[in-house]
Amino acid sequence: MRRLSDLIKKKLAGQVCLLRTDFNIETPEDSLRLEASLPTIKALLKKGVKIVILSHRGRPVKPEMALSLKIVIPFLEKQLKQRTVLLKNIPGKLPAGKLFLLENLRFWSGEEKNDSAFAQTLSRLGDFYVNDAFAVSHRKNASVTSLPRLLPSYAGFLLEKEIKTLSHTMRNPKKPLLLIFGGSKVSDKIPAIKNLLPKANKVLLGSSCLNKQNLIPKSKKIIKPKDWLSQDSLALDIGPLAVKAYIEEIGKAKTIIWNGPLGKFEDPKFAAGSIAVAKAISQSRAFSIIGGGETTQLILKLKLKNKIGFLSTGGGAMLEFLAGKKLPGILALN
Repeated sequence: MRRLSDLIKKKLAGQVCLLRTDFNIETPEDSLRLEASLPTIKALLKKGVKIVILSHRGRPVKPEMALSLKIVIPFLEKQLKQRTVLLKNIPGKLPAGKLFLLENLRFWSGEEKNDSAFAQTLSRLGDFYVNDAFAVSHRKNASVTSLPRLLPSYAGFLLEKEIKTLSHTMRNPKKPLLLIFGGSKVSDKIPAIKNLLPKANKVLLGSSCLNKQNLIPKSKKIIKPKDWLSQDSLALDIGPLAVKAYIEEIGKAKTIIWNGPLGKFEDPKFAAGSIAVAKAISQSRAFSIIGGGETTQLILKLKLKNKIGFLSTGGGAMLEFLAGKKLPGILALN
């Protein structure tokens, strides 16, 4: 895999970089992914590189101004002290400026169709390509898999860090290794659980597993909640006994990987379990990796970011990586 950390040592002034980021956020206050993109952007600007940022937001079927990427411009300009030009259409030639943000890629149907002609159109804007969007690297989209094959292409600082951190933890974790999986989409977690189970000491599951118990692999290592809070016959949070048992396991661990809240945490009535586990992890001596949009949202809301070993920007991408799958966006950089 070619890396920006190597390319950045060379003379790059005057070149144009097509930088794939993940700005798929609901509001600018959801700044984890925005902040994570800054080191790569700053390094490229410092080298005199013009940057065209490529990203998407939401799932529009046609251009929707409610899903415009213009909402991130105030953040970029404040953090970078650099005017950011919004490109509403794909220009034949870039206008004057140093930092450009192309409008939501999903406003063009060719993005999600992985259309080669659309990728060719994008490629004419730049001299080289950088993928710094781990969170979309599991998707076969034009800007993720086709575009990097048309230009010299590299992994950005964030993507490289995600791969190194997750790979090292999967290969050689400090034991005991504790896995925590929650969220409503239980089926999405099963491949990761199966792949990591041989190395894991314990696997703790959220309340949603009780609603779909037939999906869970059988293993003495896998711990389901002892008790839970329910509504309309659905388990929506782990109960006090489960919280106590989970905190005890967290205290024993030296490595923790957590993806998915343990209950319907957006409802205050069912947030206690996830909050208790988040605080216990932040207070533990274990190296922790936490990913998934809802889970990282909880960590940020509780202001625990600085007490977590690594906050991954990936949700689905993190799960597929943990399942041992080869992500198309990463393969395209080889």
